[in-house]
Amino acid sequence: MMHTFASLFRNKEIRNKIFFTLAMLLIYRIGSAIPVPGVDASALAAGIADNSILSMMNLLGGGAFERMSVFALGVSPYITASIIIQLLSMDVIPALTEMTKSGQTGRQQLDKVTRYLGVVLALVQSFSMVYGFDRQYGILEGSGISAYLYTATILTAGTMFLLWIGDRISLKGIGNGISVIIFAGIVSNIPANFTQVFNILVGGSSQGAVFNGVLQFVLYCILYLAIVIGVVIMQLAVRKIPIQYTNSAGPRAKDITYLPFKINSASVIPVIFTNAIITAPQIVLSFVNYDLYQKVNAFLSLNRPLGLCIYALLTFMFTFFYTDLQVDPDKVAENLGKSGAYIPGIRPGSETRTYLHKVLNRITVLGATALTVIAVLPYLLPMFTAIPTSSAIGGTGIIIVVGVAMETMSQLKGQLTQKQYHGFLK
Repeated sequence: MMHTFASLFRNKEIRNKIFFTLAMLLIYRIGSAIPVPGVDASALAAGIADNSILSMMNLLGGGAFERMSVFALGVSPYITASIIIQLLSMDVIPALTEMTKSGQTGRQQLDKVTRYLGVVLALVQSFSMVYGFDRQYGILEGSGISAYLYTATILTAGTMFLLWIGDRISLKGIGNGISVIIFAGIVSNIPANFTQVFNILVGGSSQGAVFNGVLQFVLYCILYLAIVIGVVIMQLAVRKIPIQYTNSAGPRAKDITYLPFKINSASVIPVIFTNAIITAPQIVLSFVNYDLYQKVNAFLSLNRPLGLCIYALLTFMFTFFYTDLQVDPDKVAENLGKSGAYIPGIRPGSETRTYLHKVLNRITVLGATALTVIAVLPYLLPMFTAIPTSSAIGGTGIIIVVGVAMETMSQLKGQLTQKQYHGFLK
């Protein structure tokens, strides 16, 4: 590992990309500390601490949400828009489906549509959020439609500027720009979370209980590391299905390869789906009937057993739903038949489709269970310990951090290998 890092920094082009990415992330962190004018951030921070969903949004935004900074929304509207467009392009809207099949030009058009939808979602989300927060916590110095529109416009502009930063990182830096921005926001909160947990377990303890507090903190760190390792294993785990290709040289000349099915093909998308399903009715009710909104908010609170059970059930179900969209066994079986490939012991056609469906369902049970457990941990632990939701172990943050880190390192190693091959050829 150390040799790999040394090789990366010896390569001038890769070194420049790393420094450019760090410069863009510095701009992101500076913007995350600039508050929107006319907003009382202290009142909002107090409200976020008591709301599990808002705490998650604050985690993904690297603390920018509780400060109500210009980057408070982060890139979540764009992510939501991407998911919506991806679903609609699956034979729902013919025009979008056609774009997905039109190569690079179609993908550019699809990305443009996604960004337009992201602007609309950012404006709607920011306006409803400011309106609801002002009514509940009184965060604005002056209430009114003009104040709501002013604040919502600033938040929307901040989101679009973050998308521009993400594009620059993808073009001139390392990794996927949007993913790297989310990664940076989550990682920036980790030291503060550990400090908060240490103060809770050790700082407030009496002299006789300090040893127990230190022991609990050490166990917390060990469990945190164990979950990170578990997420890495979950991200890398695959079920390899043997595939044989009959060579034209004769019936005995066969090429054997493997068709990999990931244990967690859906990644963190089911958790995002679940959060959208839970928060969407609340956003609508905050406009229509505020008293009913408060009752629904209390009913769906992730700090209560019933709300947490609904959250876990939706996450488990959406994992199956999105996995089936990502990995279509019928299409895989069709492609195998077209390429002259088959699974040993399984007849091509309907038997292959049935077999692939069965294998995918079995491994998705493991992936969905692991994803659900990790997703509910930040809300389950505070029910039995003094650790707050924002500092609890597990959750969406770890899955994103591990996934982005692994993807970025894989890309860097690929670029380094490419440079080495170029140097050898020269």
